[in-house]
Amino acid sequence: MLRTKLVILLAFIAASCLWACSSSKPKPYVLSDDQTYDGTLFRQNCAVCHGREGEGAVLPNGTVIPSLRDAHHKFNTRAEIFNQITHGGNGMTPFERQLTDKERRQLTDLVYFKLRGGK
Repeated sequence: MLRTKLVILLAFIAASCLWACSSSKPKPYVLSDDQTYDGTLFRQNCAVCHGREGEGAVLPNGTVIPSLRDAHHKFNTRAEIFNQITHGGNGMTPFERQLTDKERRQLTDLVYFKLRGGK
């Protein structure tokens, strides 16, 4: 009898743990917690316009800086994002002379994978 109750209790605990793990949403990427070189690059070069967490902003003159996390993205592929970072345009400063090719690729991957989740 005691053994049966113990088995049922352990099964209930295991099922509860599995349910809790499967129903929890993944935590969103937090740039301010990122201590990698990629995060530092973003904070030093992108956050001034795109916001501390890439959420976008509206400048005092009314210019809308797009969110890099959600909403409609004009540049969706990694190649398009890299090209935008490199050459700028549409109000964005080009970073071809400020950042190395490797740094621009790191920022591309940060935007594509970490901020957008590979979308």
